[in-house]
Amino acid sequence: MNKIKTALLALTILTSALTSTNVFAKDKFSVCWSIYVGWMPWDYGDSSGIVKKWAEKYDIEIDIVQINDYIESINQYTAGQFDACTMTNMDALTIPAASSVDSTALIVGDFSNGNDGVVLKNKSSLKDIKGQNVNLVELSVSHYLLARALESIGLSERDINVVNTSDADMVAAYTTKDVTSVVTWNPLLSEITSLPKSTKVFDSSNISGEIIDLLIVNTKTLKENPKLGKALVGAWYEIMATMQTNDVALTKMAVASGTDLTGFKSQLATTKMLYTPSSAVKFTNSKQLPQTMKYIAEFSFDHGLLGEGAADSTFIGIETPSGIVGDKKNIKLRFDPSYMKLAADNKL
Repeated sequence: MNKIKTALLALTILTSALTSTNVFAKDKFSVCWSIYVGWMPWDYGDSSGIVKKWAEKYDIEIDIVQINDYIESINQYTAGQFDACTMTNMDALTIPAASSVDSTALIVGDFSNGNDGVVLKNKSSLKDIKGQNVNLVELSVSHYLLARALESIGLSERDINVVNTSDADMVAAYTTKDVTSVVTWNPLLSEITSLPKSTKVFDSSNISGEIIDLLIVNTKTLKENPKLGKALVGAWYEIMATMQTNDVALTKMAVASGTDLTGFKSQLATTKMLYTPSSAVKFTNSKQLPQTMKYIAEFSFDHGLLGEGAADSTFIGIETPSGIVGDKKNIKLRFDPSYMKLAADNKL
Protein backbone atom coordinates (compact mmCIF):
# COMPACT_ATOMS: atom_id res chain seq x y z
CA MET A 1 0.00 0.00 0.00
CA ASN A 2 2.84 2.38 0.87
CA LYS A 3 4.42 1.68 -2.50
CA ILE A 4 1.17 2.57 -4.24
CA LYS A 5 0.87 5.79 -2.23
CA THR A 6 4.46 6.67 -3.05
CA ALA A 7 3.87 6.03 -6.76
CA LEU A 8 0.72 8.15 -6.71
CA LEU A 9 2.54 10.95 -4.93
CA ALA A 10 5.33 10.84 -7.49
CA LEU A 11 2.79 10.91 -10.30
CA THR A 12 1.04 13.90 -8.72
CA ILE A 13 4.31 15.79 -8.41
CA LEU A 14 5.24 14.99 -12.02
CA THR A 15 1.83 16.08 -13.29
CA SER A 16 2.08 19.33 -11.34
CA ALA A 17 5.52 19.99 -12.77
CA LEU A 18 4.40 19.33 -16.31
CA THR A 19 1.45 21.71 -15.99
CA SER A 20 3.38 24.50 -14.30
CA THR A 21 4.47 27.56 -16.27
CA ASN A 22 8.11 26.67 -15.72
CA VAL A 23 7.78 23.82 -18.18
CA PHE A 24 6.90 26.31 -20.87
CA ALA A 25 9.64 28.78 -19.99
CA LYS A 26 12.34 29.36 -22.59
CA ASP A 27 15.58 31.27 -22.70
CA LYS A 28 15.74 32.78 -26.20
CA PHE A 29 13.44 35.55 -27.42
CA SER A 30 13.13 37.89 -30.38
CA VAL A 31 11.82 41.45 -30.60
CA CYS A 32 11.13 43.26 -33.86
CA TRP A 33 10.99 47.01 -34.39
CA SER A 34 10.77 49.52 -37.24
CA ILE A 35 12.22 52.98 -37.68
CA TYR A 36 10.41 55.66 -35.69
CA VAL A 37 11.76 58.20 -33.22
CA GLY A 38 10.06 56.50 -30.27
CA TRP A 39 11.48 53.08 -31.18
CA MET A 40 15.05 54.03 -32.09
CA PRO A 41 16.06 53.37 -28.45
CA TRP A 42 15.80 49.65 -29.22
CA ASP A 43 18.45 49.98 -31.91
CA TYR A 44 20.72 51.83 -29.49
CA GLY A 45 19.97 49.36 -26.72
CA ASP A 46 21.02 46.56 -29.03
CA SER A 47 24.20 48.15 -30.40
CA SER A 48 25.32 49.50 -27.02
CA GLY A 49 24.93 46.18 -25.24
CA ILE A 50 22.32 47.45 -22.78
CA VAL A 51 19.72 44.88 -23.88
CA LYS A 52 22.32 42.10 -23.72
CA LYS A 53 23.32 43.16 -20.20
CA TRP A 54 19.75 43.00 -18.91
CA ALA A 55 19.08 39.74 -20.72
CA GLU A 56 22.14 38.18 -19.11
CA LYS A 57 20.96 39.39 -15.70
CA TYR A 58 17.94 37.14 -16.12
CA ASP A 59 19.83 34.30 -17.88
CA ILE A 60 18.09 34.75 -21.21
CA GLU A 61 18.93 35.89 -24.75
CA ILE A 62 17.04 38.65 -26.57
CA ASP A 63 17.49 39.21 -30.29
CA ILE A 64 16.53 42.73 -31.46
CA VAL A 65 15.57 42.72 -35.16
CA GLN A 66 14.80 45.69 -37.41
CA ILE A 67 12.04 45.22 -40.00
CA ASN A 68 12.00 47.85 -42.75
CA ASP A 69 8.22 47.82 -43.27
CA TYR A 70 6.21 48.75 -40.18
CA ILE A 71 3.02 46.81 -40.98
CA GLU A 72 5.06 43.80 -42.03
CA SER A 73 6.75 43.80 -38.62
CA ILE A 74 3.36 43.56 -36.92
CA ASN A 75 2.21 40.86 -39.32
CA GLN A 76 5.29 38.81 -38.50
CA TYR A 77 4.68 39.23 -34.76
CA THR A 78 1.04 38.22 -35.22
CA ALA A 79 2.14 35.12 -37.12
CA GLY A 80 4.28 34.10 -34.15
CA GLN A 81 7.67 34.82 -35.68
CA PHE A 82 8.55 37.26 -32.87
CA ASP A 83 7.80 37.33 -29.17
CA ALA A 84 7.42 41.11 -29.04
CA CYS A 85 7.05 44.02 -31.45
CA THR A 86 6.86 47.81 -31.42
CA MET A 87 3.52 49.17 -32.58
CA THR A 88 0.84 51.73 -31.84
CA ASN A 89 -2.24 51.16 -29.72
CA MET A 90 -4.53 51.07 -32.75
CA ASP A 91 -2.42 48.60 -34.70
CA ALA A 92 -2.15 46.39 -31.61
CA LEU A 93 -5.94 46.22 -31.58
CA THR A 94 -6.57 45.81 -35.30
CA ILE A 95 -3.86 43.32 -36.23
CA PRO A 96 -2.82 40.90 -33.46
CA ALA A 97 -5.87 41.36 -31.22
CA ALA A 98 -8.26 41.17 -34.17
CA SER A 99 -6.44 37.98 -35.20
CA SER A 100 -7.12 36.51 -31.72
CA VAL A 101 -3.50 36.85 -30.61
CA ASP A 102 -3.71 37.85 -26.96
CA SER A 103 -1.15 40.63 -26.47
CA THR A 104 0.09 42.80 -23.64
CA ALA A 105 1.39 46.37 -23.76
CA LEU A 106 4.49 45.80 -21.66
CA ILE A 107 5.99 49.27 -22.19
CA VAL A 108 4.02 52.44 -22.86
CA GLY A 109 6.90 54.42 -24.31
CA ASP A 110 5.43 57.66 -25.60
CA PHE A 111 2.55 59.25 -27.41
CA SER A 112 2.65 61.26 -30.58
CA ASN A 113 2.36 64.99 -29.96
CA GLY A 114 2.97 66.25 -33.48
CA ASN A 115 4.96 63.32 -34.85
CA ASP A 116 2.13 62.24 -37.16
CA GLY A 117 0.72 64.74 -39.60
CA VAL A 118 -1.31 65.63 -42.67
CA VAL A 119 0.68 67.39 -45.40
CA LEU A 120 -0.64 69.20 -48.45
CA LYS A 121 1.31 70.23 -51.53
CA ASN A 122 0.69 73.75 -52.87
CA LYS A 123 -2.09 74.29 -50.31
CA SER A 124 -2.00 75.73 -46.80
CA SER A 125 -5.34 74.90 -45.18
CA LEU A 126 -6.79 71.57 -44.05
CA LYS A 127 -10.04 72.50 -45.81
CA ASP A 128 -8.14 72.29 -49.11
CA ILE A 129 -7.93 68.52 -48.69
CA LYS A 130 -11.52 68.12 -49.89
CA GLY A 131 -11.66 66.19 -53.16
CA GLN A 132 -8.00 65.16 -53.05
CA ASN A 133 -6.35 61.76 -53.22
CA VAL A 134 -4.63 61.20 -49.88
CA ASN A 135 -1.68 58.81 -49.72
CA LEU A 136 -1.20 56.96 -46.43
CA VAL A 137 -0.73 53.53 -44.91
CA GLU A 138 -4.34 52.47 -45.09
CA LEU A 139 -6.02 51.35 -41.86
CA SER A 140 -3.06 52.50 -39.76
CA VAL A 141 -2.88 55.34 -37.23
CA SER A 142 -2.34 57.66 -40.19
CA HIS A 143 -5.81 56.70 -41.39
CA TYR A 144 -7.17 57.31 -37.90
CA LEU A 145 -5.47 60.72 -37.77
CA LEU A 146 -6.99 61.61 -41.13
CA ALA A 147 -10.46 60.65 -39.92
CA ARG A 148 -10.04 62.82 -36.82
CA ALA A 149 -8.72 65.69 -38.96
CA LEU A 150 -11.66 65.51 -41.36
CA GLU A 151 -14.07 65.34 -38.44
CA SER A 152 -12.59 68.57 -37.05
CA ILE A 153 -13.68 70.52 -40.14
CA GLY A 154 -17.01 68.82 -40.73
CA LEU A 155 -15.82 66.50 -43.50
CA SER A 156 -15.65 62.71 -43.72
CA GLU A 157 -13.78 60.13 -45.77
CA ARG A 158 -16.47 60.44 -48.41
CA ASP A 159 -14.98 63.86 -49.20
CA ILE A 160 -11.52 62.47 -50.12
CA ASN A 161 -10.02 59.36 -51.69
CA VAL A 162 -7.56 57.24 -49.72
CA VAL A 163 -4.62 55.79 -51.65
CA ASN A 164 -2.86 52.98 -49.78
CA THR A 165 0.90 53.59 -49.80
CA SER A 166 3.63 51.75 -47.89
CA ASP A 167 5.66 53.84 -45.48
CA ALA A 168 8.75 52.61 -47.35
CA ASP A 169 7.42 54.29 -50.52
CA MET A 170 5.87 57.42 -49.00
CA VAL A 171 8.63 59.98 -49.64
CA ALA A 172 9.24 58.81 -53.21
CA ALA A 173 5.50 58.93 -53.91
CA TYR A 174 5.20 62.46 -52.57
CA THR A 175 7.91 63.73 -54.91
CA THR A 176 5.82 62.73 -57.92
CA LYS A 177 3.52 65.22 -59.60
CA ASP A 178 0.31 63.28 -59.01
CA VAL A 179 0.63 63.00 -55.21
CA THR A 180 -0.63 66.17 -53.54
CA SER A 181 -1.54 65.01 -50.02
CA VAL A 182 -0.05 62.51 -47.57
CA VAL A 183 -0.51 61.45 -43.98
CA THR A 184 2.57 59.96 -42.36
CA TRP A 185 4.85 59.87 -39.31
CA ASN A 186 8.41 60.88 -38.50
CA PRO A 187 11.06 60.68 -39.78
CA LEU A 188 9.14 60.60 -43.07
CA LEU A 189 6.97 63.54 -41.99
CA SER A 190 9.98 65.79 -41.38
CA GLU A 191 11.51 64.83 -44.70
CA ILE A 192 8.31 65.56 -46.60
CA THR A 193 7.54 68.87 -44.85
CA SER A 194 11.05 70.07 -45.70
CA LEU A 195 10.28 69.81 -49.41
CA PRO A 196 9.18 72.95 -51.33
CA LYS A 197 5.53 74.04 -51.20
CA SER A 198 4.69 71.52 -48.46
CA THR A 199 2.51 72.49 -45.49
CA LYS A 200 1.58 70.42 -42.44
CA VAL A 201 -2.08 71.30 -41.91
CA PHE A 202 -2.98 68.95 -39.02
CA ASP A 203 -0.98 66.79 -36.65
CA SER A 204 -1.29 64.54 -33.64
CA SER A 205 -0.87 67.40 -31.18
CA ASN A 206 -4.48 68.18 -32.04
CA ILE A 207 -5.47 64.80 -30.56
CA SER A 208 -2.72 64.56 -27.95
CA GLY A 209 -2.48 61.25 -26.11
CA GLU A 210 -4.47 59.22 -28.64
CA ILE A 211 -1.66 57.76 -30.76
CA ILE A 212 0.37 55.72 -28.28
CA ASP A 213 3.62 53.91 -29.03
CA LEU A 214 4.05 50.56 -27.31
CA LEU A 215 6.15 47.48 -26.96
CA ILE A 216 3.69 44.63 -27.34
CA VAL A 217 4.50 41.15 -26.01
CA ASN A 218 2.59 37.95 -26.57
CA THR A 219 0.57 37.54 -23.36
CA LYS A 220 1.10 33.78 -23.07
CA THR A 221 4.85 34.17 -23.61
CA LEU A 222 5.04 36.94 -21.01
CA LYS A 223 3.05 34.96 -18.45
CA GLU A 224 5.26 31.93 -18.88
CA ASN A 225 8.47 33.98 -18.98
CA PRO A 226 8.33 36.93 -16.57
CA LYS A 227 12.10 37.24 -16.92
CA LEU A 228 11.54 38.53 -20.45
CA GLY A 229 9.30 41.32 -19.18
CA LYS A 230 11.77 42.31 -16.48
CA ALA A 231 14.75 42.32 -18.85
CA LEU A 232 13.01 44.37 -21.53
CA VAL A 233 11.64 46.92 -19.07
CA GLY A 234 14.96 47.17 -17.24
CA ALA A 235 16.83 47.75 -20.48
CA TRP A 236 14.28 50.29 -21.72
CA TYR A 237 14.50 52.57 -18.72
CA GLU A 238 18.29 52.43 -18.67
CA ILE A 239 18.17 53.61 -22.29
CA MET A 240 15.64 56.30 -21.35
CA ALA A 241 17.97 57.63 -18.64
CA THR A 242 20.86 57.66 -21.10
CA MET A 243 18.85 59.57 -23.71
CA GLN A 244 18.23 62.48 -21.36
CA THR A 245 21.91 63.18 -20.73
CA ASN A 246 23.88 61.70 -23.62
CA ASP A 247 23.98 63.38 -27.04
CA VAL A 248 26.31 60.66 -28.30
CA ALA A 249 23.53 58.12 -27.79
CA LEU A 250 21.01 60.43 -29.46
CA THR A 251 23.36 60.94 -32.39
CA LYS A 252 23.61 57.19 -32.90
CA MET A 253 19.83 56.93 -32.90
CA ALA A 254 19.61 59.85 -35.32
CA VAL A 255 22.05 58.35 -37.80
CA ALA A 256 20.36 54.94 -37.61
CA SER A 257 17.03 56.59 -38.45
CA GLY A 258 18.45 58.56 -41.38
CA THR A 259 18.82 62.01 -39.86
CA ASP A 260 21.25 64.02 -37.72
CA LEU A 261 21.18 65.07 -34.08
CA THR A 262 19.30 68.30 -34.80
CA GLY A 263 16.72 66.46 -36.87
CA PHE A 264 16.29 63.76 -34.25
CA LYS A 265 15.84 66.30 -31.47
CA SER A 266 13.18 68.06 -33.53
CA GLN A 267 11.31 64.74 -33.77
CA LEU A 268 11.67 64.22 -30.03
CA ALA A 269 10.18 67.67 -29.53
CA THR A 270 6.93 66.45 -31.11
CA THR A 271 6.98 63.18 -29.17
CA LYS A 272 5.85 63.03 -25.57
CA MET A 273 8.44 60.54 -24.33
CA LEU A 274 7.51 58.94 -21.02
CA TYR A 275 11.13 58.79 -19.90
CA THR A 276 10.48 57.55 -16.37
CA PRO A 277 8.60 54.41 -15.41
CA SER A 278 6.49 56.41 -12.95
CA SER A 279 5.27 58.71 -15.75
CA ALA A 280 4.42 55.69 -17.91
CA VAL A 281 2.54 54.04 -15.05
CA LYS A 282 0.60 57.24 -14.41
CA PHE A 283 -0.37 57.54 -18.08
CA THR A 284 -1.39 53.87 -18.25
CA ASN A 285 -3.49 54.17 -15.10
CA SER A 286 -5.29 57.28 -16.35
CA LYS A 287 -8.99 57.39 -17.07
CA GLN A 288 -8.19 58.86 -20.49
CA LEU A 289 -6.73 55.58 -21.74
CA PRO A 290 -9.99 53.59 -21.86
CA GLN A 291 -11.72 56.56 -23.51
CA THR A 292 -8.97 56.71 -26.13
CA MET A 293 -9.28 52.98 -26.78
CA LYS A 294 -13.04 53.40 -27.14
CA TYR A 295 -12.42 55.97 -29.92
CA ILE A 296 -9.92 53.61 -31.53
CA ALA A 297 -12.29 50.65 -31.34
CA GLU A 298 -15.13 52.61 -32.92
CA PHE A 299 -12.93 53.78 -35.81
CA SER A 300 -11.62 50.25 -36.25
CA PHE A 301 -15.08 48.71 -36.35
CA ASP A 302 -16.32 51.31 -38.83
CA HIS A 303 -13.45 50.30 -41.12
CA GLY A 304 -13.95 46.56 -40.73
CA LEU A 305 -10.77 46.03 -38.75
CA LEU A 306 -12.06 44.00 -35.81
CA GLY A 307 -12.59 40.78 -37.73
CA GLU A 308 -15.48 39.16 -39.56
CA GLY A 309 -17.21 38.11 -36.35
CA ALA A 310 -17.38 41.64 -34.91
CA ALA A 311 -20.98 42.77 -34.50
CA ASP A 312 -19.96 46.13 -33.08
CA SER A 313 -17.02 48.10 -31.69
CA THR A 314 -17.16 46.23 -28.37
CA PHE A 315 -16.33 42.84 -29.90
CA ILE A 316 -12.73 42.75 -28.63
CA GLY A 317 -12.06 43.30 -24.95
CA ILE A 318 -9.31 45.78 -24.05
CA GLU A 319 -8.10 45.61 -20.48
CA THR A 320 -6.79 48.78 -18.83
CA PRO A 321 -6.13 49.55 -15.14
CA SER A 322 -9.11 51.94 -15.22
CA GLY A 323 -11.53 49.42 -16.66
CA ILE A 324 -12.26 47.08 -19.55
CA VAL A 325 -13.38 48.45 -22.90
CA GLY A 326 -15.42 45.99 -24.94
CA ASP A 327 -16.20 42.34 -24.26
CA LYS A 328 -14.87 41.09 -20.91
CA LYS A 329 -15.09 37.53 -22.24
CA ASN A 330 -12.93 38.26 -25.29
CA ILE A 331 -9.97 40.22 -23.94
CA LYS A 332 -7.16 40.24 -26.52
CA LEU A 333 -5.31 43.45 -25.66
CA ARG A 334 -4.04 44.26 -22.18
CA PHE A 335 -2.34 47.35 -20.77
CA ASP A 336 -0.35 45.97 -17.84
CA PRO A 337 1.74 48.52 -15.91
CA SER A 338 3.03 45.99 -13.38
CA TYR A 339 6.50 45.59 -14.91
CA MET A 340 6.90 49.34 -15.33
CA LYS A 341 5.84 49.66 -11.68
CA LEU A 342 8.66 47.30 -10.71
CA ALA A 343 11.06 49.65 -12.51
CA ALA A 344 9.54 52.67 -10.78
CA ASP A 345 10.02 50.95 -7.41
CA ASN A 346 13.61 49.89 -8.27
CA LYS A 347 12.68 46.23 -7.94
CA LEU A 348 14.09 44.91 -11.21
